[in-house]
Amino acid sequence: MPENFLELKQISKNFGGVKALDQVNLALKKGEIHCLAGENGSGKSTLIKIMSGFYKSDSGTITINGKTKENLSVIESIHMGIQVIYQDFSIFPNLTVMENISLNYELFNRKKLVNWKKIREIAKESLAHIGISIPLDEMVENLSVADKQLVAIARSILYNAKLIIMDEPTSALTRSEVEKLFSVIRQLKSEGITILFVSHKLDEVFEIADYFTVLRNGKVIVTDNASNINNESFIYHMTGRQIKEEYFSTGDTDKSRSLFKVENFSLTNAFEDVNFEIFPGEILGITGLLGSGRTELAKALFGLYKASGKVYVDGVPVRIDSPLDAIKHGIAYLPEDRLTEGLFLRQPVMDNLAISAIDSFVEKWGKINLVRLEKNINSWINKLAIKINKTGDPVSTLSGGNQQKAVLGKWLEIKPKVLILNGPTVGVDVGSKFDIHVLLRDLAAEKKMAIILISDDMAEVLKNCNRILIIDKGRIVNEQINTSLDEEQLTALVINRREKK
Repeated sequence: MPENFLELKQISKNFGGVKALDQVNLALKKGEIHCLAGENGSGKSTLIKIMSGFYKSDSGTITINGKTKENLSVIESIHMGIQVIYQDFSIFPNLTVMENISLNYELFNRKKLVNWKKIREIAKESLAHIGISIPLDEMVENLSVADKQLVAIARSILYNAKLIIMDEPTSALTRSEVEKLFSVIRQLKSEGITILFVSHKLDEVFEIADYFTVLRNGKVIVTDNASNINNESFIYHMTGRQIKEEYFSTGDTDKSRSLFKVENFSLTNAFEDVNFEIFPGEILGITGLLGSGRTELAKALFGLYKASGKVYVDGVPVRIDSPLDAIKHGIAYLPEDRLTEGLFLRQPVMDNLAISAIDSFVEKWGKINLVRLEKNINSWINKLAIKINKTGDPVSTLSGGNQQKAVLGKWLEIKPKVLILNGPTVGVDVGSKFDIHVLLRDLAAEKKMAIILISDDMAEVLKNCNRILIIDKGRIVNEQINTSLDEEQLTALVINRREKK
């Protein structure tokens, strides 16, 4: 029997004039956890789709359990034991847990009649197999992201899975949810199932992977045992540049001038009596567990929810009842989910970057000055290093990191006085993450803008914020001056607060 479950040899794929994959070789041993890493746009997703039969390669071969083919169909891939869990999980939100796990299995086995008792038994056994308990009759749309993912895993093992590919499986999970997922992955490994774990989170590679492969610009840069790599060299392999992120530190803060202030800010069933103030040169961090009220607070500050209390911008009291009010007073908001809340995915990159400030380009008779607009937008594309083909291409064609930079550029074009960022680097590769952090620090150093960074990424908060507010059950329960905290200490402050309650 061959040691490798799957081998890819000399796989290449072009889209028009763009080479997505260039002579890629990859071997996955039976029962190993292999991490496929790379920045957004490196070719990871294309490679996954070739393995699953969704794309056909232009050249190269695929060998599965000793059988070699030039390409696979989707059905062949499934029959040979390959299951892919994409970032959206490909589950049906309007069906129950039981139906999501079992119905596809019944269809796959050409069952003509629905045996609900059997479907319940299949779902129950599949969840029990991975040691998870989720109510079988619960609608999937009501589940947490973590539980949706576990439903997708439970469904995948019904197809006699020998290789499970997980595409960015931890991008929206809390630390405790990641630990639960890793426990399930290790159990699957113990049963001889191969796991291809696709991620650009370096700490996860070191924690879960046996081997790793790094892709950059469609080429394999390195494949090795995970124990043979350190953080610094891993980042270099991924980005092709040396990145060393230092802690952010500004000079003396001017406490005589308030850039942004809220007093007794409250929203029923979300948060209560929130008070804080930001001074020139500061980045204020707000962190807390899922459900702490941090996202509701961000949205209320932007007028998406109507909260009570007082708000001051540059020392002047303002009323924020809607996003239009917020924009009028110079408040910008980068949302948690750029795809559904931050971008018009089918519209051109140019339109997405211009939309927030479009009125400023309108001249007499309602005509838009396209020359000036293009000049401004191109300046942001250059300043933010947004990698695009043409400004007329849909923004959906950009990688995740470049999409996030486009959302930032859209708001920076209005020259905001207050910039609220909710999870600014979720699903963003290490290179783009570094670029975004550098930009925020440069903006803070100009001392013209109040910046609020809301995140559950403790390292991100620690490295980029002067002060940190911890929110729990809708209340600010702790404030820390970021001088001597480390990640472990901050995590303990956040978690212990919840445990005591």
